[in-house]
Amino acid sequence: MTDQDVSSTPEHSTTAPQALADQPEPRGAWDYPRHWIADVLASDGGVVHLRPIVPDDADRIVAFHSKLSERTRYMRYFGPTPTLPPREVARMTTVDHQQRVAIVAVLGGEIIAVGIYEGLAFDGKPESAEVAFVVADEHQGRGLGPVLLEHLAGAAAENGFTRFEAEVLSENPNMVAVFRDAGYQLARSFDGSTVHVEFLIDPTEALLSVRNARENASEARSVANLLRPTSVAVIGASTDPNKVGNALLANIIAGGFTGPVFPVNGPARVEEEPPSPGSQRPGRPTSPNRRRTHERPPSVRGIRAYETVRDIPDPVDLAVVAVPASRVNDVLDDCLVKGVRTLVVVSSGFGDSGEEEGLENERRLVAQVREHGMRLVGPNALGVANNDAGIALNATLAPRIPAAGRVGFFCQSGALGIAILDTAARRQIGLSTFVSAGNRADVSGNDLLQYWDSDASTDVILLYLESFGNPRKFSRISRRVSRAKPIVAVKSGRGAMSPVRAARSAANFDDQIARMMLEQAGVIQVDTIPELFDCAALFAYQPLPRGPRVRIIGNSSVLGSLAADQARNGGLEVVDNIDLGAGATEELFEDAVSAAMTDTGVDAIVVVFVPPVAVDADWHARALMAAANTPGADGAKPIVTTFLAVEGIPPGLTKPGPNGLPERGSIPSYASPERAAAALARAWQYAKWRMRPESVVHRAEGTDPEAARMYVREAMDSDGSSSDRLLGQVESARLLRWYGISVVPFREVTTMHEASAAARELGFPVAVKATSSKWRGRLDREGARLDLPDATAVVNAFAELSELTGDHVLHVQKMAPKGVGTVIRVRDDESFGSVISFGLSGRTFDLLGDHGYRAIPLAELDARELIDEPRSAPLLNGYRGEEPADKEALVDLLLRISTLVDDIPEVREVLCDPILVSVDGASVLNAQIRVGPVPDRRDTGPRRLS
Repeated sequence: MTDQDVSSTPEHSTTAPQALADQPEPRGAWDYPRHWIADVLASDGGVVHLRPIVPDDADRIVAFHSKLSERTRYMRYFGPTPTLPPREVARMTTVDHQQRVAIVAVLGGEIIAVGIYEGLAFDGKPESAEVAFVVADEHQGRGLGPVLLEHLAGAAAENGFTRFEAEVLSENPNMVAVFRDAGYQLARSFDGSTVHVEFLIDPTEALLSVRNARENASEARSVANLLRPTSVAVIGASTDPNKVGNALLANIIAGGFTGPVFPVNGPARVEEEPPSPGSQRPGRPTSPNRRRTHERPPSVRGIRAYETVRDIPDPVDLAVVAVPASRVNDVLDDCLVKGVRTLVVVSSGFGDSGEEEGLENERRLVAQVREHGMRLVGPNALGVANNDAGIALNATLAPRIPAAGRVGFFCQSGALGIAILDTAARRQIGLSTFVSAGNRADVSGNDLLQYWDSDASTDVILLYLESFGNPRKFSRISRRVSRAKPIVAVKSGRGAMSPVRAARSAANFDDQIARMMLEQAGVIQVDTIPELFDCAALFAYQPLPRGPRVRIIGNSSVLGSLAADQARNGGLEVVDNIDLGAGATEELFEDAVSAAMTDTGVDAIVVVFVPPVAVDADWHARALMAAANTPGADGAKPIVTTFLAVEGIPPGLTKPGPNGLPERGSIPSYASPERAAAALARAWQYAKWRMRPESVVHRAEGTDPEAARMYVREAMDSDGSSSDRLLGQVESARLLRWYGISVVPFREVTTMHEASAAARELGFPVAVKATSSKWRGRLDREGARLDLPDATAVVNAFAELSELTGDHVLHVQKMAPKGVGTVIRVRDDESFGSVISFGLSGRTFDLLGDHGYRAIPLAELDARELIDEPRSAPLLNGYRGEEPADKEALVDLLLRISTLVDDIPEVREVLCDPILVSVDGASVLNAQIRVGPVPDRRDTGPRRLS
């Protein structure tokens, strides 16, 4: 029995009705949280739709149960149970979505798995729930049990449960393994034929690690289904050479795809002359002008074609669709029946149209594709390619694709993709795989990163990004992948998207935030396509530099100086700039480069060779290659060159592989010395990022996430509104305390008497402050009266500020130690989700935009780098003889705020301003928090597709 068999029987639980008296009103059978609906990937890369059960599922549940094998039913119900009584069917399909939750997995309209939990009451407080699930026999082994468990645990946590329990037959050890392998810490007890299992459902690091590993494997598998098909159908294949379908079929054939190719173009009808009167069948009069038709098997490019995909006698893995947008839906049912795993839709007219109707049609297409268990590239895609000799797939519209290599490329725009492929071919950047996702309605750059992470054929990853579909996930995946493989990205193109999509996705995109987020993830950022390939050439063929020290060797002092200036600007240290003279011989070049290769004080080499007169460059090329392989060299060192201003890999600098194509050890050439030095500088920045120790996200001690989560939910429900709510400063301070963050003690006062009493309670000296935003943070400090030594001063300050500001509520706060004013803020960014920023406090620093940004969650190293990011950060180190501030206290504060927002995504914004950082700590003087519904739950809970 596999790991998806029955685990327990929660319908036998004994929840006491009186124990639920204090619980929220039960939801109706149809009133479930809509964010519980999700499309998920099975372990084989196929898509399955999850949703809460509803009464209309009764017939589907009966049909599902009837198809289960006897053994599966026995494991589920601890008995044969050949049929489900109507009463039991009604009970299973009518739940309150709080104390009883059931989630079904649906494929093609049929239920293929069911998971359920039911609350158990102990001492009047239902903290535990009994859980069970069962998967159809033909879908066992696809990892659906763990996926259901994740989503049930997520729903249970939202409803206030902290623990799951299950009763498992002793002869079903695979079910216990499901719980254990998910990362839960199990408590087990045995009772004869059953095993009782209990475990906490809190999202621990172990749970998240398992979740992410399974997500990585399933998404990589789904992309492998796309890029490594054993057969391809071209739907819309045409005999007209001017049609897209004809071009696709031609490119697949010309590329030498190793599997069968099936054109699909509908029926062909052949007209014939009418028969002669003597051969006419009785009773069938025919007009002399009438022609009769009959069907014969059509062909496209000499290959037998089929009317529909389901007519193809052999299996089909990949379907490339080139029919009008209005007909795309017609092919989905046929693809489901045929078992097609992935669709590549090159058809336009969806979100790319810029119209709301087109976007709606695109959403509908994605939903239908996923309901059929498939994944989608596109629509409006250029196509996909895999240069693996065992696959040889060119399912693109590009007339030219580069030769095989070690670089994977992802982009969105089809027209841009053609130009990119042509540029890569000219510059001899060999590709392993290529995907142009068009509107990126389903398969995205994140999916490709998951695939390339474990793809042995890919060493370098190139991305042309117009937007981030799931920025939080992109950051998380990139951090992992960049540890082994360089990721070079162009982030551009607000104008490249449709007006509707641009308005929604990138209208307020902040390039500064994007740059820092990508830096945090180890992504090498460039601004143009030429720079993208400049980096690709270096990463594909040369090693990374071990340090910043670079030697420049050339035959032009001017060009050498240009290279040196660019190198210094990029963070490199120029240790030598050797000018060999315009007439330098190949021997001089070889000796100079050989000396640099053996010099322990040199980490990288820039060679400038652009002679003013015609010379035999072949000899200089041979000399450079010989020097690059100098015996006794001080380890591997990257070499970049401006060799006759040639772009790419000149023949003389090519180290040919078995197929004659350049391989590692070839020396890339650049059109100018500045571009060569810039590429080398980016390589050093990336190498430096990889050298730093990998910082793990640790949970700060002294936190109580459950209490904080409950407080946030109560705050959101207090006004009965579904919109955001700004917590008061007292409420905000209370919430922060559950994460070990103390706001300097203060009291809200409305009268002079209250102000005086508050000051005595807090202890002198105190401050009296205005509460309205326009009076806070002013450079003239007119909104505050500080260092008040006694009650008289407090009363006078209260009277002055009340009259000046018009505030009805003032704050009396204990004075904090003097220090540098700083600010920490968390807010939503349209491109990156929740972003945490740090800078010095005050309107001047806000005006200058002098802040650092990082994605959440923060690791300790992230926090340290964030503190040093602003240009004004040296003020914290002890400026002009002042004592240095306690930066360790700031690190701890940043990590606690990051953990709060990561734990409770309903916390939409946090502002701590000012925070006075002194020698002995960091004092938060003011904090305000905004809570509200989570606009985007991607990557904040159980696995799901965007």
